[in-house]
Amino acid sequence: MKRSFALAAVLACLSALPALAQEYPARQIRVVLPFPAGGGSDIIARVVAQKLTISLGQPVVVDNRAGASGNIAGEIVAKSAADGYTLLFGNSSLSISPAVFAKLNYDPVRDLMPISMASSYPFTLVIHPSLPVRSVKALVALAKAKPGDLAYASAGGGTMSHMAMEMFRVRTGVTLQHLPYKGAAPASISLIAGESQLAFIVMPVASVQIKAGKLRGLGVAAPTRSSAAPEVPTMEEAGVKDNLAIQWNGYFAPARTPPAVIDRLHREVAKAVHLPDVKQRFEAEGATPSGSSPGEFAAFYRTEAAKWADVARKSGTKLD
Repeated sequence: MKRSFALAAVLACLSALPALAQEYPARQIRVVLPFPAGGGSDIIARVVAQKLTISLGQPVVVDNRAGASGNIAGEIVAKSAADGYTLLFGNSSLSISPAVFAKLNYDPVRDLMPISMASSYPFTLVIHPSLPVRSVKALVALAKAKPGDLAYASAGGGTMSHMAMEMFRVRTGVTLQHLPYKGAAPASISLIAGESQLAFIVMPVASVQIKAGKLRGLGVAAPTRSSAAPEVPTMEEAGVKDNLAIQWNGYFAPARTPPAVIDRLHREVAKAVHLPDVKQRFEAEGATPSGSSPGEFAAFYRTEAAKWADVARKSGTKLD
């Protein structure tokens, strides 16, 4: 008898999953964004949110909660109800934070569930034109001849621009000064003004400044060259292997969110990012649409987390 009741309960739960997927969503969905309004990630999040509002039939609202390298927003979502109504539009910092921050109030791997990657774009190694080098090889030679003299700008400790350069240091053995700024924009301004000599910045920003002659591109931290600056070689072509730094954005839900909800969200995100007008807007921002499945995104995230943990360990990077 007990076995019959247990079987009935399981069957009831399974039969409820399709209904749950059909009923969801019944109210507004909040997408927490770890960045200020107006940046590239904010633009992408809002473009997709407009499409999701139409396809899901409920308002999808972007809530900017910047600070602490994305950890404020991550904690908000991790501690929210696992019902699909509070989501995170996270980025690469999620795979870096566990490795570099001594204390986090949540565990991104344990407390968040990947839904789908939305877009990605590579970081590019750029230098100020006053630096007398025109290749990565020459830059490494100069940095080794003058250890600690060259300074690199980053968007702050624990950000991708910081860790991409730490990866470069690990791969090449150079010694550099780190000048952390409060965001990518002031870091780029610092480099253009000559306050720093080099940086890894995202291709959408790098390509504009390279074409304007304000920065010199030396290497794209991606497997292939970028159509935005095809003259710039990949880091491997430039002589540095395994120096990949891809800025990605994607959707996460609190752990234990029902699979039917995750599946519905993934399907709608995947459709949205491949709509012609969305793809066109992504390309304007230098981004490539994705729409990966939850399983694919989870596997990618685990690989990224392992990579940055290795870089943090070898570079000795630790933050409070």
